[in-house]
Amino acid sequence: MNQNSKRNFYIMISFALIIFGRFLPLPEGMKPAGMTVTGIFAGSLLLWLTVAIDWPSLLCIAAIGMIPGIGFKGVFLSSFGNETFAFLMCTFMCTYVLSETPFLKRCALYFITSPMAKKGPWMFIISFLTAIICIGCFVSPTVLFVVFLPILEKINEILGLKKGDKIGNMLMIGLTFAVSVSAGMTPIAHVFSIMAMGFYTTATGLTIGYAQYMVFAIPVGIICIVLLLLMFRFIMNPDMSQIKNIDISFLKNELKPMEKKEKTILAVFCLVVALWVLPSLLKEIFPAVTQISRMGTAMPPMLGIILYSIISFDGKPLLNFAEGMKKGVQWSSIIMAAGTLAIGSAMTNGNVGLADYLINVLSPILKDINPMLLVVAFTAWACIQTNFSSNMVTVTVVTTVAIPLVQATNGAISCPAVVAIIGMMSAYAFATPPAMPHVAMAIGSGWSDTSSVMKYGLIFMMFSIIVTVIVGYPIAAMLM
Repeated sequence: MNQNSKRNFYIMISFALIIFGRFLPLPEGMKPAGMTVTGIFAGSLLLWLTVAIDWPSLLCIAAIGMIPGIGFKGVFLSSFGNETFAFLMCTFMCTYVLSETPFLKRCALYFITSPMAKKGPWMFIISFLTAIICIGCFVSPTVLFVVFLPILEKINEILGLKKGDKIGNMLMIGLTFAVSVSAGMTPIAHVFSIMAMGFYTTATGLTIGYAQYMVFAIPVGIICIVLLLLMFRFIMNPDMSQIKNIDISFLKNELKPMEKKEKTILAVFCLVVALWVLPSLLKEIFPAVTQISRMGTAMPPMLGIILYSIISFDGKPLLNFAEGMKKGVQWSSIIMAAGTLAIGSAMTNGNVGLADYLINVLSPILKDINPMLLVVAFTAWACIQTNFSSNMVTVTVVTTVAIPLVQATNGAISCPAVVAIIGMMSAYAFATPPAMPHVAMAIGSGWSDTSSVMKYGLIFMMFSIIVTVIVGYPIAAMLM
């Protein structure tokens, strides 16, 4: 069967599930609308995994709009009208403005040309990974990888490395893995954690604060990076003599001093980040700041877009709005986010009754199960699936299943903690080319290969699961 035949086959099966799923026999206690939503979810999931993520999301939204009790006004409100959709669009625009400046490269060179980086080969590797993690907390993984790739190419050139050398392979794997870890450490400019938090809000009416998320996700990320270094040192164990006396300080000469325009762009971006984070941190000291968080997560980046569009240098605004919408916004990801938000809302809709059905069926089964086994199961599920399929599909599927299951434990497991972990784990994608675009780019660069990325990726994946369960969940459960 050729590629086009496979595509048509998957589309045919998906449409059959979406259209005729409602006619399947109803399990006892399930409403007809629940079976309809289940069929739509199954058909959409098959398309997301095999065909595309953009137009199947529109199909998913249209199919849900046909359900009595939801309708098109309801589904548009839960998808395109959801705060998460506006947040992602505005955040992509803000990070686009920042990425057009030399600031990210300036930060990267600051770390890898620091005095600490010159103290030895492993200190250089630590500085290199630290730079990726620090910058990656605030920018999208693809942008981060594109910023660091030419810097890494220059480092390899200075070292005289050739493609296939063990050190070059290690540096590329380090870049690839660290980019993914940084994407899970904060919700700032990162889709997956925001989607998980949005699903939780839709299902429960409650919110997970940015600070609450970062207080557990950042320590997990740091510990994972330490374990990555140990893996390099004791498992990969390359000969580091070539990197012994590396000094790349001259690369800083390529950068001009920071101008007023770059400083202004950075100041606005810092304001956006502050409006996200500070309300959660200062609410006990200054209760009035909670008024800011009540405005929602989309308000700060929207304010940033407005400021970037107003402030101008040399007669040009900091943000060319049309260009930002075209080049800065990852529309396929946002359209899929709208589709997954719609299906998540439909599954928890009272008229559909699917969540209530799952809770009623599963509560008797789960009462005798050790709660920590569920935490391990959802953490491992999210981490394994995200390394072999779409991150957005992972966060959608695992969160949709997890919320009613965890609620059925009657508080034995922290639901917001599990949801936040799923969002974080969905970003920990580094073992195979389909995991994230930058993984495919890393393999395509020639400095690494599929077998090396998968081998060390699977080892690192196990480290990530263990750290998340042992360290991440207890912290998250205590704070949420």
